[in-house]
Amino acid sequence: MEPGYIALYHSGELERRARRLEARLASCDICPRECRVNRLEGETGFCHSSRLPIVSSFCAHQGEEPVLSGSRGSGTIFFGNCNLRCVYCQNYQSSQDWEKQRSKEVDFSTLAEDMLYLQDELGCHNINLISPSHFVPQIARALTEAVPMGLKLPLVYNTNSYDSIKTLEELDGIISIYLPDLKYASDVYASQLSEAPDYVARSHQAIKEMYRQVGGLVVDKSGLAQRGLIVRHLILPNGLSGSRESLTWLAKEISSRVTISAMSQYHPIHRAHQFPLLSRSISPSEYQEVLKVMEELGLEKGWTQKMDAQEDYLPDFEREGHPFL
Repeated sequence: MEPGYIALYHSGELERRARRLEARLASCDICPRECRVNRLEGETGFCHSSRLPIVSSFCAHQGEEPVLSGSRGSGTIFFGNCNLRCVYCQNYQSSQDWEKQRSKEVDFSTLAEDMLYLQDELGCHNINLISPSHFVPQIARALTEAVPMGLKLPLVYNTNSYDSIKTLEELDGIISIYLPDLKYASDVYASQLSEAPDYVARSHQAIKEMYRQVGGLVVDKSGLAQRGLIVRHLILPNGLSGSRESLTWLAKEISSRVTISAMSQYHPIHRAHQFPLLSRSISPSEYQEVLKVMEELGLEKGWTQKMDAQEDYLPDFEREGHPFL
């Protein structure tokens, strides 16, 4: 299954989309923040990012879902900065240390070369774009250089789901696999914990658009993802993630056949200890309750994590093995 961006490149459509997206950086509306700063001239808004992409790190990641990591790893590119401010972010060093991340800006050719390195030198199964929402124009531009260099892997859009529909529409046919979070069912908690008071509606709209583009998960004969939607749901303590409401929405508004990655790995980190309801890991009973809800709703496709993931699943990209069952 050849990724759609290759045909879009040869038709000239990829170049046209890259130009449209880049033009929007002059009064940035790339994500729902719509800060309207001129990123082309070095101005920065909520995401503290300007014209060039920031690559915090890249590697062959063995800790993603099995259909992504396979035997040779998912080719993860961690973009610096973020359009959310999650107080419990496990990647806060790259997402919220803006001064340090500024030194990791790269040009578009370097980003393209990083993609080719993951494909050709490390043999990864896909290119996994992590925290891409504020760098979509830069990704599109890098692809216009990567395709003639031989890039042919499916692209994974690994997002917090705080995405603009207008921007996602430009990715139609470019992205093969969408990997969105569904973080909250309450805008009150989304505002308090991630500074996104309209997260619920925005994330629902975004996931619907992603599903419209790619549909359900499709794997090849080796069990590797080639296309489709996988929704991640991180279970937070004390019901803060609204698991029943979120999973019910998925089953009714997307599909009971949607692929879900139910994650038990929450660990209080970054500023989580400043919030009493977030200051502990989830309990076995909280986890079992979510699994019960999934069973009730007929949500049977996907993965769950071991309970010990909350102790050992912190960013460590050299660790071997899957934390997923």
